Amino acid sequence: MKKIIKLRLVFMGTSSWAEKILIQLLEKKYNVIAVFTQADKKSGRKQEVSIVPVKKTAKNFKIPVFQPEKWDEQALKIIVNLKPDLIVVADYGKILPKEILELPGFGCLNVHASLLPKYRGASPIQNALLNGDTLTGVSIILMDEKVDTGKILTQKELAIKLDDNYQSLSLKLSELGGNLLTETIPLWINKKIIPQKQDENQATLCQLIEKDDGRIFWNESAKNIYNRFRAFSSWPGVFTFWENKGIKRIKLTALSFLFNSQSKERATGEVFRTENGIAVQTAKGIIFLKRVQMEGKKETDIENFINGYPNFLGAILK
Repeated sequence: MKKIIKLRLVFMGTSSWAEKILIQLLEKKYNVIAVFTQADKKSGRKQEVSIVPVKKTAKNFKIPVFQPEKWDEQALKIIVNLKPDLIVVADYGKILPKEILELPGFGCLNVHASLLPKYRGASPIQNALLNGDTLTGVSIILMDEKVDTGKILTQKELAIKLDDNYQSLSLKLSELGGNLLTETIPLWINKKIIPQKQDENQATLCQLIEKDDGRIFWNESAKNIYNRFRAFSSWPGVFTFWENKGIKRIKLTALSFLFNSQSKERATGEVFRTENGIAVQTAKGIIFLKRVQMEGKKETDIENFINGYPNFLGAILK
């Protein structure tokens, strides 16, 4: 362990997922000499500056933080002067140039939340949920100049439960990733791992997620709609439209499902009451609405919503 502690390790990451990886490195006494992360974000109506998660943890541990907008000559000079033995990257959000990849003696390791070569790209957790996968995992790879194509050092599988959403699965994968990383580093530096090439024939790319991807189309199955809700529970959320004295956008913040319910000649998108609650008919199965938020209004449970808008029953959502 003494050799591991003496490693000059630079960490690069931005999100709360990456923050949990950094915390595990620090808890296990790795010598993190600097952190590189993206710029702080403006959020909310007031556009207040929000410190990115990785920066918060780095500051708490009094680790120097650098937030270069791009890898220009000045930024490259900073990292060269740090003389890292190893660079660890987790959800950083920037592509590293060749000069950085070749800088540390033990290379640059990336912690990726999928079983590569499946789901290369920026949203592997959302894509696994969106596609209804029952198995995912974490990969530690030796980075190259392309995105998520480097040789695999280690991998570990994780079962996806039906009630997992983005938040719960992200937490599980960050814990798994941190543990796998801290197990992999000593094996890697002691030359006990032979990197394995990825099978390009099995490679898939992540779907790029945009705000409008949260829209529900009721002519899909209840299973697909539920998977969309799970995948986008953090962002962008899922929503539908209701024509009621104008078109109203309604965000669905909590729902459940019945996959195999047969339609009783209801239209797809029709809202109706059952003994189990307020439901919407899909092409196959039904979705139960639990909590909703109409644009410009506060979130509420569905029964309170119905009390305020009784004509919502019988409506056809679009």
